[in-house]
Amino acid sequence: MAEKEGFRVYNSMTQQKEIFNTQVPGRVGMYVCGVTAYDLSHIGHARAAVNFDVLYRYLQHLGYEVTYVRNFTDVDDKIIRRANELGEEPLNLSNRFCQEYLVDMADLQCLTPTHQPRVSEHMEQIKDMITQIINNDSAYVVDGDVYFSVDKSPNYGQLSGQKLENNRAGERVAVDTRKRNPADFALWKAAKPDEPSWDSPWGPGRPGWHIECSAMSAHYLSYSFDIHGGGIDLIFPHHENEIAQSCAACQESRVSYWMHNGHVTNNNEKMSKSLGNFFTIRQITERYHPLALRLFLLSAHYRSPLNYTVLLLESASDAVYYIYQTLQDCEDVLSPFQQESLKEGPERKSKTARVTPAAQECISKLRSEFQSKMSDDLNTAQILTCAFQDALKFINSSLNILKKKQQKQQLSVVQSLIELEKEVKEVLNILGLLSPSTYLEVLLQLKDKALKRAGWEESYVLNQIEERKLARENKDFLKSDQIRAALTLKGIALMDVGKETIWRPCIPVEPVQRAQTVEQEHKTLPIEQKTGTTG
Repeated sequence: MAEKEGFRVYNSMTQQKEIFNTQVPGRVGMYVCGVTAYDLSHIGHARAAVNFDVLYRYLQHLGYEVTYVRNFTDVDDKIIRRANELGEEPLNLSNRFCQEYLVDMADLQCLTPTHQPRVSEHMEQIKDMITQIINNDSAYVVDGDVYFSVDKSPNYGQLSGQKLENNRAGERVAVDTRKRNPADFALWKAAKPDEPSWDSPWGPGRPGWHIECSAMSAHYLSYSFDIHGGGIDLIFPHHENEIAQSCAACQESRVSYWMHNGHVTNNNEKMSKSLGNFFTIRQITERYHPLALRLFLLSAHYRSPLNYTVLLLESASDAVYYIYQTLQDCEDVLSPFQQESLKEGPERKSKTARVTPAAQECISKLRSEFQSKMSDDLNTAQILTCAFQDALKFINSSLNILKKKQQKQQLSVVQSLIELEKEVKEVLNILGLLSPSTYLEVLLQLKDKALKRAGWEESYVLNQIEERKLARENKDFLKSDQIRAALTLKGIALMDVGKETIWRPCIPVEPVQRAQTVEQEHKTLPIEQKTGTTG
């Protein structure tokens, strides 16, 4: 569906879109900064993981052999502080939250990276790199601490445009007056009482924050590789410092493309643990299907800010339901034809119909639009609109033709649906929105989440359907409309199909003031209280 030659990505180093060319033909080396494992991850972390997972999937789709490295920081000041608060060993705590992160990633359908290194398991590589930097006269030792000398890095600031005096000294640790330059940063920290430490040529201690990524990326990808990614907040000082120390260790060090995703915001303020305005991935997936969260995270261009609102999550959930209901309907209608095809065996080949011109045009438009958007710096924000929506509408209209059993058109319509469904599933798969579960299982999961948000059991909804049926039989249409409106208010839509009434999730329909109140409740109440009935 796409060609390698037309793929362009935005390079933070040059601040422009560039044609993607690999250092080794046919192969891609990609390193993405992972999480510091001291707590459950929030949806800002999820955005980075999902965006780079899409890049990983798309590169594979283009035919590249990709080595994808995403690290865990499992040795850090924040981890130590949290472990002390909880009375837990730091490495045990970080290991626990590494495992929780992997659970969240599986829920969000992020593919497992090729390597997921941890700092604690790469001390030798880290110490070797620090030794190289010292030997190259770009670092110095003070009482067991090792500092990088930014004065020895002539191109310092090339990625961020920041000047040395703007380096946020003390961002993770207190400012050390022993530094030759206040902007110098720690490569190795001397051991302190009751903290994890490892032996080194400079005495027992542990690594600084920045050196870990340089050492692990060099270990798995060499000093020169194609893509280094992470959140936009890592550009300075983290990635700037990575460049400085990697170049100090090896003059041939080079990253071809620096890629950074934008923040997730809450009321247009960056969502972060330090500000206390974040939602964990687990809090969201408790109430919304992980596919809905993933679609929400892809609903804006990866470099743009993404503002969190309950309404956007509701819209994403509704979109996922529509997609999977269409695919389920398609499967239900095509099943008899496919079974008949199996019965007929090889003779069927002579009867195979061609895809209709209208279907072929729909497929061509979907392919073309998908390629043009994805090749333009992964513009996922516009992929599930326009041609993709047209494809879903075409599927539904074709299903209606088959249901009417218009014999002359059946074979060509069936073949058209088969090919169009394949194309839709290919798009969903590359975006990570195609679940390994059956369509029906996903629909039931989405309904279960809708009931949880409404604070009801399904038996209550079914009872309301019966109450409405009785009201209609008694010609009490006012009561019938009130029942339907009350359910819609909570995100449950009733649909009359012939003589039967079924329900499906929907976006809650309510006055603006009430919508704002519900959103505020979602922000402030503990998760166990947010699932209760309101109003």
